[in-house]
Amino acid sequence: MVFSDADLLNLRQYMLAGGFMHIDDNYGMDQYIRREIKRIFPDRELVELPSSHAIFQKPNPFPSGLPKIHEHDGKRPQAFGLFENGRLMLLYTYETDLGDGWEDAEVNNDPAEIREKALRMGANIVHHIFSN
Repeated sequence: MVFSDADLLNLRQYMLAGGFMHIDDNYGMDQYIRREIKRIFPDRELVELPSSHAIFQKPNPFPSGLPKIHEHDGKRPQAFGLFENGRLMLLYTYETDLGDGWEDAEVNNDPAEIREKALRMGANIVHHIFSN
């Protein structure tokens, strides 16, 4: 996907005005996602969130950080963010495929405990949005 100049401006203004965006890397999309994020915020760099970040703490604790939902290349899951005055305005989840755990069980055949991790992490994301 390539954003138009108007899309880029709208997304930038939305996030700077208090909006939030979550992007989940669906395997193989990393280079395109990073390119478009850089177009939205050319003056900022993605920052990896440590496992101690609040988004991994409530309401469901993830002491090791972002859970791994779907395996592709054996890479570790990572969460990256862009911040405005300390507020997380963009969350980019990489090598986790949270969305796989949010789809119907038959789509990826992930076990219930894996799907539950994805749902719990989703709840943390929503909680973080509304409490920060």
